[in-house]
Amino acid sequence: MEKVAEILAEASAEAVEPRFRALTDGEVMEKGPGDLVTVADREAEVIISRRLRELLPVPVVGEEAVAADPSLARALVEEPAAWLVDPVDGTSNFVAGRPDFAVMASLVRSGQTVAAWIWQPITKAAYSAELGSGAWRNGSRLVRRPADDAPEKWRGTIKSRCLDPLEHHRLQTNARAFGRTSEGLRSAGMEYPLIAEGEQEFILYWRTLPWDHAPGSLLITESGGVSARLSGSPYHPDPPGGEDGLLVASDPAVWEHTRRVLLDRCPAV
Repeated sequence: MEKVAEILAEASAEAVEPRFRALTDGEVMEKGPGDLVTVADREAEVIISRRLRELLPVPVVGEEAVAADPSLARALVEEPAAWLVDPVDGTSNFVAGRPDFAVMASLVRSGQTVAAWIWQPITKAAYSAELGSGAWRNGSRLVRRPADDAPEKWRGTIKSRCLDPLEHHRLQTNARAFGRTSEGLRSAGMEYPLIAEGEQEFILYWRTLPWDHAPGSLLITESGGVSARLSGSPYHPDPPGGEDGLLVASDPAVWEHTRRVLLDRCPAV
C-alpha cells in the first residue's frame, strides 16, 4: 500500500507539479471536443504504469492509453487482475491553474476494486483504501461520522450538466429538499474524500469512467459509506459504456433517501 502511494507522489513531483500553472500552448491538446489532455497526463501515466508493473506484472488500464486503444479496458473484466491509472484527474482544472486535481490508481481483481490510492498534490493529502481493511488519510484511519438526521441540512454534489434541460431542471428542483448542493469540483479525486471526511453527504454522478470512480468508491465503502448504481447494485469498475449512473453517500440511509428524493420524483430520468 505504501509503495503505490510513493509511486503516485513521485510521478506527480516529476511530471505533473512542475507544469502546474506553467503549461505552454503546445503542451495542451484535445482528445475529443472539450476533453483536454496534457503532456503531464501522458508522461505521468507512463511513469506510473511502468513502476506499477514492476510491483505486480499485470495489465495497466490507463486513461490515456485507453483513449488511444479502447480495447485495453477489457482487461478489467477479462484478466484476473489489472491496475487502473488516472494520471491527472481534473485535467481541466490543472490546465486552468486551479488546485483541484489528483493523481489516482487502483488495483482490480476479478472485476472488483481491492485497493485504491488518491494523491492530491497541492494539499499533500494521500488517501488509500484496502478492501476489508479500511480507509486512511495520511496514515490516519477514516471513519465517516453519522449524517445529520435532518436531510434539509445535507450537502451534496449533483452532476447533471450532461442531461437534457428538462431532466436537469427536475433534478435541480428536487435538490431543493436538501441543504447546499453544487455541481462539484470537476475532479472525482477531490470530491470523494469530501464524503469520507464528513464535509458532504452525497454525490450523484452520471458519467462513470472506471479510472475516475474505482479509487473513490472503495474509499467511501471502506469508511462506512455506499457507492452504488442507481439500480441499487454495488459499484464495480466496468469498461466505459453502458453505465446507469452512480450515487455515492455517507451511509445506507442517506443513499436510500437521496435516491428517492432526487430520482423517484423525477420519472423522466
